[in-house]
Amino acid sequence: MRQGNPVANLQGQRILLGVSGGIAAYKAAELVRRLREAGAEVRVVMTAAALHFVGATTFQALSGNPVRSSLWDEAAEAAMGHIELARWATRVLVAPATANSIRRLAQGHANDLLSTLCLATEAPLLVAPAMNRVMWAHPATQANVATLRARGVAFVGPASGDQACGEAGAGRLAETADILSALEATLAPPRLAGRRVLVSAGPTFEDIDPVRFIGNRSSGKMGFAVAAAARRLGAEVTLVAGPVALDTPAGVRRVDVRRAAQMREAVLAALPDHDVYIGAAAVADYAPAETLPQKLKKAGESLQITLVRTADILADVAAHAARPRLVVGFAAETQDLEAYARDKLHRKGLDLIAANDVSRAGHGFEGDDNALSVFWREGRRDIAHGPKTAVARELMDLVADRLEAEA
Repeated sequence: MRQGNPVANLQGQRILLGVSGGIAAYKAAELVRRLREAGAEVRVVMTAAALHFVGATTFQALSGNPVRSSLWDEAAEAAMGHIELARWATRVLVAPATANSIRRLAQGHANDLLSTLCLATEAPLLVAPAMNRVMWAHPATQANVATLRARGVAFVGPASGDQACGEAGAGRLAETADILSALEATLAPPRLAGRRVLVSAGPTFEDIDPVRFIGNRSSGKMGFAVAAAARRLGAEVTLVAGPVALDTPAGVRRVDVRRAAQMREAVLAALPDHDVYIGAAAVADYAPAETLPQKLKKAGESLQITLVRTADILADVAAHAARPRLVVGFAAETQDLEAYARDKLHRKGLDLIAANDVSRAGHGFEGDDNALSVFWREGRRDIAHGPKTAVARELMDLVADRLEAEA
């Protein structure tokens, strides 16, 4: 029986629906009808493979607009039609998205109309996967999904159940109502809109003389990924960075420092009016008692350098009069991860601590991947091993959860 009211309000939205070549393409016809019931204007782009499953005439009749399927449409491309479509859309939805189409999006292909549009548009992208359960679970597919999520692409589904191939499991196209709800959710302000997030990242270098210093192996990649993830969620982000060779994330204000004392000064100066502080920097615990003005010459079989404790930036922020609502620390450990992390959480008065085991290959320092165990007084969440960009996004989702819980 036909519903009297749409399940979502998409009034005034211009939805570009990309249909790729899987058996679930037939379900996209119902999706077009429901999108229009919800108040959206719809234009459909089909891949060459999708045309083997459903004819373009069906989508033209349901959408009320011509269907595009080729970059080589002379009439449309005389006026750069693919760019016009990319600019026209307020949202891009790929449903169904096959394993191949997800791969193409992740790798930035632009040799058919749909992949080109996804590169050329500034509209948010929502992907609804549909494929065999084994294909969905394959590490290559999951890596491509993680890449897209890290770029801010949203996913809905897949659902679990019987599949056209005769198997059962995760891989079915999400229900139309769920896709519409996911689209509607993208219309809401980003989760950290209006929030101010301060992040410290990278190592500190403590100078012995003009040539030598005491440092550590931190690359800054995790902290920079956290700053980028916070910005993608709508936050205003300030990044205090130690000496690293990394580009500033788009839209992020960056302050460069070298020594622990300089990082503390920059963090405390920026602290007022921030909602969140995330101390992802690997700050030196000790620094030379003095920095020599000239290069220290080699002499004798041994050398003694007196080291003194540096200030504890995390503890200072947690105890500061301008303390943010959430203070998040990091703990790089090589043993007894939870015990050491929880001790640091309580001892320094933190709200959350993200701990990683840097003794494990492919985790933490210098690499592109990481895994975190995040602790707070009454709970824990483990973030699975993956690209630091994806790990950072999940961490910032947790931070958003905690802010919303305290509101």
